[in-house]
Amino acid sequence: MWSGTLPKMTAVARLSLVALDCPDPVALARFYAGITGWSIEEDLETNVGTETWVQLVSPAGATIAFQRVAEYRAPEWPGAEHPQQLHLDFDVPDLDAGEEAVLALGAVKHLVQPGTTFRVYLDPAGHPFCLVLDGDLVLDG
Repeated sequence: MWSGTLPKMTAVARLSLVALDCPDPVALARFYAGITGWSIEEDLETNVGTETWVQLVSPAGATIAFQRVAEYRAPEWPGAEHPQQLHLDFDVPDLDAGEEAVLALGAVKHLVQPGTTFRVYLDPAGHPFCLVLDGDLVLDG
């Protein structure tokens, strides 16, 4: 890991969200709400299937949004023909417990597992994401 120092820089902007393309924004928002414990921005029960943009409400500020894309094609990892382009990491205090929880929510464990302190999964739309072991982490709830 890089341990150098960078000169102090003035911020140009503040990260507000990461948006993921997907075929069903409500379903994917529910999946990530289950992982993070964050709520979905609005009550969508009456319009399920018609939304083109859904986002979570995060107490930390920056959040995750989900954008409907016609003819969505899931990324393929590892590989470069249809690359992942980004992935999300979630810290967990226990990898086995975290795995059990995300699988129950609908994640799929990826066949390729290149590390021992993190695990790679696919969300219901096929985006790779990782659970990363942080033994010092204490989760609320």
